[in-house]
Amino acid sequence: MASVELPARARLERRLDEVVEDNRFTIAVVFPAIGAITLLASAEALLPGPLNFNPYLLLFGIAVMRLPLIAGVAPLITRRTAVSLLALCGYTYAIEAVGVVTGYPYGVFEYGVNLGPMIGGEVPAALPLFFLPLVVNAYLLCLLLLGDLAGRTAVRLPVVVAAVVGMDLALDPAAVSLGFWGYAAGGWYYGVPWTNYAGWVLSAVVAVGILDRAFDREGLYSRVERCQFMLDDLVSFVVLWGVINAYFGNWIAALLAALFGYGLWRTDRFDFPER
Repeated sequence: MASVELPARARLERRLDEVVEDNRFTIAVVFPAIGAITLLASAEALLPGPLNFNPYLLLFGIAVMRLPLIAGVAPLITRRTAVSLLALCGYTYAIEAVGVVTGYPYGVFEYGVNLGPMIGGEVPAALPLFFLPLVVNAYLLCLLLLGDLAGRTAVRLPVVVAAVVGMDLALDPAAVSLGFWGYAAGGWYYGVPWTNYAGWVLSAVVAVGILDRAFDREGLYSRVERCQFMLDDLVSFVVLWGVINAYFGNWIAALLAALFGYGLWRTDRFDFPER
């Protein structure tokens, strides 16, 4: 029987799956480990000037670590999903711009490291690349951990919102310690004020609500259940921010990163193939 040629999109998705599958350990462990070392060396001014917090190396590393998530969700993207994700990107830019200009809802802060091109000189153009994966990873992990309970909106949404805020409780102290950004008044939690997390609750509620309507939940669950690499971006998160927090002695934040690692272990997501 003659083989049927796949449409261009299907071929691209299959090829992306193959690239990620063949390089899982490199993408999910080696890249964030090198990233942690490079960022810590930059914070200590140990690298040659242009390499200290080089924004293009930073963005390249983040983009590579996002590949498993991109490959995982790609087959599920419909026109409706694309519109919803664009709306979520717009919301991300808008609330960040309000935060930078007014200090609400996160507290007064400013960026201390060049994170690449800026929109209006205020908001990093790559912001969705930083924020959206946190929400999607939290959503996917909670779908797997909740099982049948994930079908109940009153359970699913609050748990995912809590997971998103938990991820920022692990991320923000490390970012502040590195000097990525800082809060004018400091804060009780490793230099981060409580207002930041109140703002993250607001951001997470809106973002999770949009995401929940963007995808077919059953299709998303089916994909993440059978696609072992789909949460590898969260593995990178655990390695990168866990190491950085441990270096700076942010032990509560480091333990929170480890807690997400435990969640990944519970869902059997550490089966990197030997090559």
